[in-house]
Amino acid sequence: MIPRALAIAASDSSGAAGLQADLKTFAARRVYGMAALTALTAQDSTHIAAIQRVPPDFVAQQISMVLNDIGADAIKCGLLLSAEIIAAVAAALPSDVPNLVVDPVLVDGKGRLIVAPEALDAYKRLLFPRARLITPNLDEARLLSGLPLHSADELPQAARALAAFGAQAVLIKGGHFAQDTICDILWEADQPYCFESLRLPVHNPRGVGCTFAACITAELAKGQALCAAVQTAHAYVQAALAAAAEWRLGKGERAVLDHGVQLP
Repeated sequence: MIPRALAIAASDSSGAAGLQADLKTFAARRVYGMAALTALTAQDSTHIAAIQRVPPDFVAQQISMVLNDIGADAIKCGLLLSAEIIAAVAAALPSDVPNLVVDPVLVDGKGRLIVAPEALDAYKRLLFPRARLITPNLDEARLLSGLPLHSADELPQAARALAAFGAQAVLIKGGHFAQDTICDILWEADQPYCFESLRLPVHNPRGVGCTFAACITAELAKGQALCAAVQTAHAYVQAALAAAAEWRLGKGERAVLDHGVQLP
């Protein structure tokens, strides 16, 4: 049977991030992708003009319909926006949910909070304890841990602090530090693992976090061990950035990824 992955996320009408990036990544990694929509966005390459939330009970109904009929080998949560939607997602997921990857999308590309403040506590109470992995970026790790995080050397401490909320493992994406080497830190079984690569000359790319978490979800759906899944996802994101380095889409200054790239 083909591996199956469900993305619970918001739509990005520009196609660079969110649900569109998730489904493109699932397809590239040869996984059957399904979707439960949490919000609609009217956005282009420059900004988000409007967000329309999906009612929490309808979010839950989408999840239940898919899981009761097709099932999923792995599930990824992206932008959930509110404590009510987080609660609906948590209630709709089975108690033995396999390979739940929670990407707590809390801020926009400029670091501004885009979810209701009470969503942070809802993530910690309702989803983190059930997660195989949580994947905050640097700004989100600061918000969730309360630590200032001035350097990459502090990421293992932050990952350990976040693991205390109950997730089996924590991955902090280190791309927002201004340094030549990117180090993504995975904390699993009380051990840190660093996945390093040289920073590409790509300006503030859109959809990296969504794509990274979606690729990990796809690899877990295929039965990969977590460390191997993260390594594959790290390589996939670097290849997708490099492949799209010369793309110029829209009027915005931020780069995008080539989700169709194939790894050697």
